[in-house]
Amino acid sequence: MTNPQDKLRGWAAARKTIMAGLRFTSLRLRLVVVFGLVALTAAVSASGIAYWLNREAVLTRTQDAVLGDFQQAMQTRASALRPHPTQEELQRAAGQMANSSQRFSVLLIAEDESGRTVRGNSDLDTFTLEDIPKSLQKAVNKEQEISSNNKYTYHLYWQRTVQGDKPYLVGGAKVIGGGPTGYMLKSLEPEAKDLNSLAWSLGIATGLALIGSALLAQAAATTVLKPVHRLGTAARRLGEGKLDTRLRVSGTDELADLSRTFNRTAESLEKRVEDMSAREQASRRFVADMSHELRTPLTAITAVTEVLEEELDAETGSVDPMIEPAVRLVVSETRRLNNLVENLMEVTRFDAGTARLVVDNVDIVDHITACIDARAWLDAVDLDAERGLMARVDPRRLDVIMANLIGNALKHGGSPVRVSVRDEGNDLVVEVQDHGPGIPEDVLPHVFDRFYKASASRPRSEGSGLGLSIALENAHIHGGEITAANSPKGGAVFTLRLPRDASEVEDPDSPDSSGDPGAAVADNRTEGGV
Repeated sequence: MTNPQDKLRGWAAARKTIMAGLRFTSLRLRLVVVFGLVALTAAVSASGIAYWLNREAVLTRTQDAVLGDFQQAMQTRASALRPHPTQEELQRAAGQMANSSQRFSVLLIAEDESGRTVRGNSDLDTFTLEDIPKSLQKAVNKEQEISSNNKYTYHLYWQRTVQGDKPYLVGGAKVIGGGPTGYMLKSLEPEAKDLNSLAWSLGIATGLALIGSALLAQAAATTVLKPVHRLGTAARRLGEGKLDTRLRVSGTDELADLSRTFNRTAESLEKRVEDMSAREQASRRFVADMSHELRTPLTAITAVTEVLEEELDAETGSVDPMIEPAVRLVVSETRRLNNLVENLMEVTRFDAGTARLVVDNVDIVDHITACIDARAWLDAVDLDAERGLMARVDPRRLDVIMANLIGNALKHGGSPVRVSVRDEGNDLVVEVQDHGPGIPEDVLPHVFDRFYKASASRPRSEGSGLGLSIALENAHIHGGEITAANSPKGGAVFTLRLPRDASEVEDPDSPDSSGDPGAAVADNRTEGGV
């Protein structure tokens, strides 16, 4: 059965892929849309103008031909009738007038000798007075005044109408000097069909123009965006640290100038990074060489100070009381200098990437207990944990971590220090909490910085400022983490989180740095970073 959560994750992954595709092609889509809108606007405008011009030309040509024939028929047929014709005479004249090349319907209206209105229809009453707009009838029957510009009392009038969704041309005129009034009705449906065909043709042409513009936009977008895509890929490679990335430059346009600028920037950045790496490597080499060179005289000085310390502790009192404080200061500072050199050597191994894990199955609680006992902290530390929590870690590095965390808590927080261990699935969590004043908020982000000390008033404190930094590096090499915070109940809390099996991050093919002579000395050192 399919897990619903797997379906949700699948939908989320598909949605993420689609959104990434849309983001990737957004500029391309914008280019295509802009090209399409420009082409659509131009095509629609051209098609609209062409349709309007053709429509006016077709209708005007048809209209002029029909009205010309109707006017000629009125002059030759209707004006030849008697002033008071009969219905039969009107019917015959209407039929003769309609029998023209334009094929329009004719309606003649007049008064017979008795004063009765008679009508003659070429289409047997299918064309009646109701089909003629009132405004046209009024204009036709209105008598005009004769002047120099108007030699006729009646004129020809016309109007386009729509009856039953079909277009018609309606015209009317009256015989001058008394005679019948004539109306004609011409269907414009053939012309409308021709105009519809023209509209369809223009629409198809517009669609083809739109498709062509989209293809052209796609080609243009590909041409424009290909250098942009190459530039984005090169920028990503540069961001990944591949500083030898360069672009192939061709042409003299703006994109070519941008590619040249990118190449110059990448070249300058590569040179600057190489210089910085060389200086950093030289600095690390200097620290390592200095530390190794200092170990030889420090070994001799340490031996002498141990002898002096034994003389101080001897009951014979062979040391002059006047120089006893100086001797104790030399012993203390020699021990401090020795710890500083060992810490510098350990930091150098981390920076050089030569520090490796030597994992073993360890009972975490027993190991922490041994760490506390070796440093005589049993009376100052409360351990809250159940035995039997096994993990594959590097015992030496775990001892360094716990010694630094507990030593830092005792030095700056005071006893009692509470150490709790709990199991959280694949991780082990160790918390070290003191009962001191806590860590100031402005100091919290810097507690793991090298050589950082919270108070500028104690630059000569007993610690070197490297202990917490070394503890953090040892946690990182396990694939873990250390965080610092203040407890709501007061005091600082350092939380160590380590995986139950650190062998997954171990590189068995690389030698462990513990083979270095300085590693053994670093096993039991304790440094306070704050």
